[in-house]
Amino acid sequence: MIIRTYSGLFVPEGTSDEPLAAHIERLFFDKGCPLALSKPDFARLPKVGKDVASRVRAGLKLVDGPVDVIVVHRDADNAGQDARRQEIESAVRSLRTAADLVPVIPIRMTEAWLLLDEAAIRHVAGKPGGRARLKLPKAHEVESRANPKGILRDCLLAASEASGRRRAAMDRRFDENRKQLLERLDLNGPVLRLESWCSLIADIEGVVKRWRSGVAR
Repeated sequence: MIIRTYSGLFVPEGTSDEPLAAHIERLFFDKGCPLALSKPDFARLPKVGKDVASRVRAGLKLVDGPVDVIVVHRDADNAGQDARRQEIESAVRSLRTAADLVPVIPIRMTEAWLLLDEAAIRHVAGKPGGRARLKLPKAHEVESRANPKGILRDCLLAASEASGRRRAAMDRRFDENRKQLLERLDLNGPVLRLESWCSLIADIEGVVKRWRSGVAR
C-alpha cells in the first residue's frame, strides 16, 4: 500500500521559528498523514510585506506550485488568539487558494511553550545539573503571563549561573538558545495542557479528517 505524502507551505513569524515546521510534520505523521513542509527563503525576493497575505503569497511563489496545506505561525501577542485567527484566515482566504489552513497561534508568544521544560532550559543554559531557582510559571498560568520572552531570557540567565562577562555572553546568545529550546520541544509533554496547543491539534485533526474523507475545503 502506497501512503501519500502531502505537501505544505510553512510561513513562520520569524526565521528562528522554523523548528516548528518539523514539529508540525511530526504531528501530521503521528495521525497517519505524512507531510513535507516547504520553508521558503523570503530573502530570495526583492521585498516581501510583513502582513500574512504578502508572506503567504510570496511563499507560494517561491515553492512554485500548489500545496495541500498552508501552515501560518503568528503569535497572539496582545491581539488575542481569536483576533489573530481571523487575521490569518482572512489573509489566506483573500488569496483564493484551495489549500487547507493550519494556524499556529501561541498565547501570548511562542516562548510560553518553552517555559514548561525546566530540564531543557538548564541543559541549553549549560548547567544541566544546576540548582539555581528559575521561578518558572506553572502550566495553568503561563499563557496569561504578559512577557514570556522576557521571562525565558531571565530563566536562561538564572539557569546558567553565570556572572560578569559570561552572563553578558549568555544573554547575547538568547536567540540561538531559544531556537535550541524550540527544537527540543516535547510534543507529548506539558504543552498538551495549553489552550493554544490544543487548538493547534484540533486544527490538524480537522485537516486530516478532510483529507481522509476526500472532502474539499
